[in-house]
Amino acid sequence: MPRLFTALEIPRDAALSLSLLRGGLPGARWIDVENYHLTLRFIGDVEGHVADEIANALDRVNRPSFPLTLSGVGAFGGKKPHAVWAGVSASPDLVALQGEIDRICQRLGLPADPRKFTPHVTLARLRNASPLDVAQYLSARGNFSALPF
Repeated sequence: MPRLFTALEIPRDAALSLSLLRGGLPGARWIDVENYHLTLRFIGDVEGHVADEIANALDRVNRPSFPLTLSGVGAFGGKKPHAVWAGVSASPDLVALQGEIDRICQRLGLPADPRKFTPHVTLARLRNASPLDVAQYLSARGNFSALPF
């Protein structure tokens, strides 16, 4: 049973900029640079025939390209942080693409994603990271930005 998600690949130059944020956080398992991506919709585990239906429907999405901008860093998990990420500016084009993909998934019978879309690139998964260490990491890198791609 495949586990699916839709995402945009991060180009090499932008990924190299993101890789400079690696390190300096105890308890972090850093994501390999070649695996950086911007998730548009997590779908989850589905049967093979459902995966085929989803792929066929998403193949018909046709939008003009648009720029993306990396800006800032943050963490998910509040007092128990579990991931560190780099932000992606939520341009109208990006939000429209994500919305179209979400509507397609719902038309195919998948439940709506209960989480608000937060455009980001996950940099690390955290295991037993102290909130203070995470806060210090984020504070030291809060002004991160990269050229649009």
